[in-house]
Amino acid sequence: ARAGPRPKNRLGKSGQVWVRTALGTGQVFRAIAGGRSGDLDSGCKFHLAYFRPASGLNEDTRRLHAANLLSIVRQLQPSEKIRLDLVLFLNGLPIFTAELKNLLNGQNVQDAILQYQETRPATEPLLAYGRCLAHFAVDSELVYVTTQLAGKNTRFLPFNQGKYGGAGNPPVPPTREGYPTSYLWQQTWARDSVLDLVRQFIQEIEDEDANGRKTGKRHLVFPRYQQLDCVRRLVDDARGAGAGQRYLIQHSAGSGKSYTIAWLAHQLATLHDNHDRRVFDSIIVVTDRRVLDRQLQTTMRQLEQQLGVVENIDKTSRQLKQALETGKTIIVTTLQKFPVIAQEIGELPGKRFAVIVDEAHSSQSGENTKPLKAILAARDLGEAEREDAAAEPGDDDVDNLALAEAVKRGRVPNLSMFAFTATPKPKTLELFGTPRADGKFAPFHLYSMRQAIEEGHILDVLASYTTYKAYWRLLKKIEDDPSYDKKKAQYLLKSFVELHPHAIAEKVKICIDHFVSQTERQIGGRAKAMIVTRSRLHAVRYKLAVDKYLAERGYPFKALVAISGTVQDGAHAYTEAGMNGIAETQTAKAFDRPEHRLLIVANKFQTGFDQPLLHTMYVDKKLGGVNAVQTLSRLNRTHPDKNGTLVLDFANEAGEIQAAFEPYFETTLLSEATDPNLLYEIQGRLAEFPVFTETDVDAFAKLYYDRKVEQDRLANALRPFVERCRALAADEQQGFRSQLTDYVRLYAFLAQVLTFADADLEKLYVFARHLRRFLPADAAELPHEVQQNIDMESYRIQQTGSGKIGLERQPGVLEPMSAQSSRGTTPEEVEALSRIIAELNERFGLDLGPEHRLTLGQIMEKLEDDAALDAAARVNTRENVRLTFDQKVEHVIQEIVDSNFDLYKRITDDRAFGEAVKSFLFDQYLRAHRNAEELIRRGESKTLEFKSTLR
Repeated sequence: ARAGPRPKNRLGKSGQVWVRTALGTGQVFRAIAGGRSGDLDSGCKFHLAYFRPASGLNEDTRRLHAANLLSIVRQLQPSEKIRLDLVLFLNGLPIFTAELKNLLNGQNVQDAILQYQETRPATEPLLAYGRCLAHFAVDSELVYVTTQLAGKNTRFLPFNQGKYGGAGNPPVPPTREGYPTSYLWQQTWARDSVLDLVRQFIQEIEDEDANGRKTGKRHLVFPRYQQLDCVRRLVDDARGAGAGQRYLIQHSAGSGKSYTIAWLAHQLATLHDNHDRRVFDSIIVVTDRRVLDRQLQTTMRQLEQQLGVVENIDKTSRQLKQALETGKTIIVTTLQKFPVIAQEIGELPGKRFAVIVDEAHSSQSGENTKPLKAILAARDLGEAEREDAAAEPGDDDVDNLALAEAVKRGRVPNLSMFAFTATPKPKTLELFGTPRADGKFAPFHLYSMRQAIEEGHILDVLASYTTYKAYWRLLKKIEDDPSYDKKKAQYLLKSFVELHPHAIAEKVKICIDHFVSQTERQIGGRAKAMIVTRSRLHAVRYKLAVDKYLAERGYPFKALVAISGTVQDGAHAYTEAGMNGIAETQTAKAFDRPEHRLLIVANKFQTGFDQPLLHTMYVDKKLGGVNAVQTLSRLNRTHPDKNGTLVLDFANEAGEIQAAFEPYFETTLLSEATDPNLLYEIQGRLAEFPVFTETDVDAFAKLYYDRKVEQDRLANALRPFVERCRALAADEQQGFRSQLTDYVRLYAFLAQVLTFADADLEKLYVFARHLRRFLPADAAELPHEVQQNIDMESYRIQQTGSGKIGLERQPGVLEPMSAQSSRGTTPEEVEALSRIIAELNERFGLDLGPEHRLTLGQIMEKLEDDAALDAAARVNTRENVRLTFDQKVEHVIQEIVDSNFDLYKRITDDRAFGEAVKSFLFDQYLRAHRNAEELIRRGESKTLEFKSTLR
């Protein structure tokens, strides 16, 4: 049959083919090439593209594949008022458009984005949704991409390689030609790459609501650069190396990991080696949730091009065993069935498997991985905290279980492991990392937390962080308690703050007052907060105190609590369902409701909790290592109206949090608490510049607070000061602008935690914030400064802000586990303890009798039972462990004040003696810790062996 020109007309009408059939252009190419499309016109079938088959590239397919025509048209003018810089076509169908900007002409990628948003309407047929697959904004330094134009609401995402661990692209060496963005046309837009993008990556997804129901809305998915690069590198390496390999992929939160895993799984499922042999018989995707991760499950299914390829195993181990034996192509299952996978793979040596392990991110981490007691009957909060801490895991669940199985079995020649994690441990790096020439182990592919933050995919949760010490130091400057001895008073005060019910009430008052004054109006008045407590019993007490305070103040919002099991507090038994008035399974959904603004947790919902409206976290629990990173990272989800986050920490020092984040963040995250006196220092330095006076500030503030005054009068009032600034020397202008910026940012942060108000500081803030907009700035900084000013304006109106931190461009280096483990014979711990006591007696002349020996043993027991200290000892150097140890042992020593006051007084009064005791305890702890790890490796008991040293 002769079709004539009609197919051209039909293909040329937007929506007649690919949109009307709920397919994007890429799906049309795939559908027709795969034989899933019928007649296009007059009984004629058209193959719009010929993709490279997974195997069997015979002469006919080679010829047809070579016949694909990729073309570029410059300055395409689809209508009279629109002229596109570049349009890429595949066999005559438009797939990509691009707007190019030249920095030498004074324009950059932001101008290209603005051009798309303002002068490239989606009503134009060529630019309508689904007509083209992607639109690129490009300059010589950066690339951004979007799949749908929507006017000013068009969202462009970075498509950049990354630069020294952060955002951007690496510079081109002086000896080479090209631009930092040359990869776009040299690699991404290369012929085979474009065909691979259309066939394997670009996908139209139907949106689902929170309950998994389809909404009828669709959107095109285009891979980010790191997703595309990661999948292609893994696939290429697996093609050449075959089965039996291990890969570590360190991708931060916000990296789009679900899509990366789904693309990888589907491409590995059809992968053939250079000899046309299938590399893997089955692909197994392992997630750590007991119930399959719905997002990952949905993504895997939506990328499925042939029905039945993906098999979800969420019931019995027998179901998994049958799927493996029958050779199901892609199997998605849970971490709890990992031992079955390892056993079955070992019993099927004739088959080859790829196992993709998703990192631990369970919403109940620490609760799911231990047998829960039906009733928690702790006698007091201290005991409750110790029981919960002892039961709480220090490492990722997936790391512990997967690594245990991997070590037990060794390398399996028919199994390749692809491990995804944002926070790799030393063991993870050594087992799955790529050895480098210098002897270090590195991830096969990296997308750092820092790059994710700089590219806007997640927020920096440490940007506005204040510790309990800093905050309470401000409150405590006027406190006096002369009835106690100094040392004892310090201990009693700390115990009061941490454990006494009145202390909880005081902290609740601080949290709620802060929430009402600073957080409640954030995110368009929908911001939520989380209170992280030390134990489930603490969570119960907090819930009661919060409910009481909210009722007394008449606040309209409510709090939820998340606890597992039943918590016994005296004569009362509490459950999550009973305290919330809803089923326990509905707590997470209930937190989505507008009336529920606070969530109180112990261990539940600290990790894997995806709530973009979560803005503020109040921490009253010791955090360390990965647990600190995962807990605080619950704040990092982005939202269009979310300008930042805030943490008030009652339990951790800044150095502890910094040490926890540093290996994974590639930066110096945090210094000490901000001194409010810095505001007065900066105020004084600003007064030294001949730009404005205190009278000027008062006059501007008077205008600003007069609601009748229009914006033009404010602008006119600031112009004289701008001229005075311009009259300064260049270095003085820079100095003034820098001081003004420091003041604005510092005040915006401290205004949230200060307990006093200073009208002069506030007026100066209003003046400085507005003046900054009009000051001359370096051209390269101007766009960023304008954007920051916009954010700062909404920030200040709602009285929000964040602190300023500096970032170091260097990776964190972890010490290998072998450096901290002992493979020798286990020494007699009793003798080691005796030697410690004997040396103390000899050095300080103190007769440590049986009661002192017992006290030191009790101190060591408490240190050994500290989960956070145990986690720190597993991953850190001796020096870093000592920092955490010193803080822990100080707290434990304070607890002996009542049981052995003589020893307590000697340790605290005699500094040399106290330091010696701590050093000996530290050495003893490390020896016991290493020996315990060796016992565990040999299958023996850690607790019994250690406690035997105390007899």
